[in-house]
Amino acid sequence: MADQDQNPVFQLQRVYLKDLSLEQPNSPQILLEQQQPQVDIQLNMGAEPIAEGVFEVTVTATVTTTVGDRTLFLVEAKQAGIFEIRNVPQDQLQLLVGVACPQTLHPYLRAIVSDVCIRAGFPPILLPEVNFQAMLEAQQAQAQGAPN
Repeated sequence: MADQDQNPVFQLQRVYLKDLSLEQPNSPQILLEQQQPQVDIQLNMGAEPIAEGVFEVTVTATVTTTVGDRTLFLVEAKQAGIFEIRNVPQDQLQLLVGVACPQTLHPYLRAIVSDVCIRAGFPPILLPEVNFQAMLEAQQAQAQGAPN
């Protein structure tokens, strides 16, 4: 039975929307524009230990849509999850927290952003698929001061 206490554990405890905002600073006048809007999507991820072997992981999307130099709408959503991760080596822990957890949360974030756009009266914006492995490596390189 003692061997079971040392088995690796990777378990999603909870998924929740941590933060959500929608801004339409130039409505209603900008809604009459006929130009095709420009869409900029920024993604970020974060992780914080909240207890022994328990982590809160977040994935944030900031979607800015502009027509010319004016903002049509701005959506920022932060999807979070609580993950229990125990008895794994440090290098695997980094991969789980930096890659596997965000991959688990991304579909929820994608659905939230799309739904908010529709409810705001715009076509849905679908977040692209993300290579969280490459994103983690870029963040690690930036933290070490190395060029990306």
